[in-house]
Amino acid sequence: MGVALLGHARARLNDRRVSNGELRFLGERLTEALHDVLRIAESRGAEVPVAAEDRE
Repeated sequence: MGVALLGHARARLNDRRVSNGELRFLGERLTEALHDVLRIAESRGAEVPVAAEDRE
């Protein structure tokens, strides 16, 4: 999924006609994907810093 999402992100960011809604949706999907990557890294023993909003 990450490869497909990255390809989609590159295409959207190169398109000057992309809407704010599309960029917001893309940002949300990228944030979810990054969250998953960090969770997997942590489960494999990596020390991942906790974001301020996740500490509360």
